[in-house]
Amino acid sequence: METKFVVICLKTLLLTYSFAFWVTGVILLAFGVWGKLNLGIYLSLIARHYADIPSVLIVTGTMIVSFGLFGCVAACLGNPYMLKLYSLFLSLIFLVELLVSISGLLFHRGIKASFLNIYTNAVQNYNGNDDKSQAVDQVQYSLICCGVKNYTDWKTSPYFMDHGIPRSCCKDESDCNSQDLHNLTVAATKVNQRGCYGLMMSFLEANMGTIIGVLFVVTFSQVIGLRLSCCLSRFIVAHQREMV
Repeated sequence: METKFVVICLKTLLLTYSFAFWVTGVILLAFGVWGKLNLGIYLSLIARHYADIPSVLIVTGTMIVSFGLFGCVAACLGNPYMLKLYSLFLSLIFLVELLVSISGLLFHRGIKASFLNIYTNAVQNYNGNDDKSQAVDQVQYSLICCGVKNYTDWKTSPYFMDHGIPRSCCKDESDCNSQDLHNLTVAATKVNQRGCYGLMMSFLEANMGTIIGVLFVVTFSQVIGLRLSCCLSRFIVAHQREMV
């Protein structure tokens, strides 16, 4: 009788946990989609593999949503084999999330040291056509900025000699012609004054910090689910033996 009571309590706790686990999957999935839409251009300037971080969140979120539903079914049915399989799923997700969290943390700490050189090179190699150049344009449009530290950074770019400062720097494109953009003195009144580096760093650090924090919380919550599913499986087997 006592074992049956414990089983009921553990089932309730695991069902509650699995639902919460499913919700965290939805949250991670939402973060991944949001990151893909909003952080993609910034991450693509840093390195190609960092641009996959939102994709990893989307895949992980999708897995958690699926396994969360499986956990709810396993808890309701009280099947020991399904519970053990659920524990295995949680272990695998824990390892994946731990690796992603640590990678994100290392990236978050190291980004400031390397990003200045990377973005400076992107400006220096700007041609207006390739992916990096389009990313620079999107950054300048979205953050309302120009250059690395300010608009004068463009004067050392080969692009400036032929085309002047990119139009993505203009305050008002209808009042910003190519002749103005070739003259730094005139351009000072036509383009945005703020540099992009400081704004990008603030934006990336704030948002990446939030994502990494949520990911760490979700990662270590798997330990609770592991413990509950293992305990429930053990008590169900014990209860079945008592009934025999």
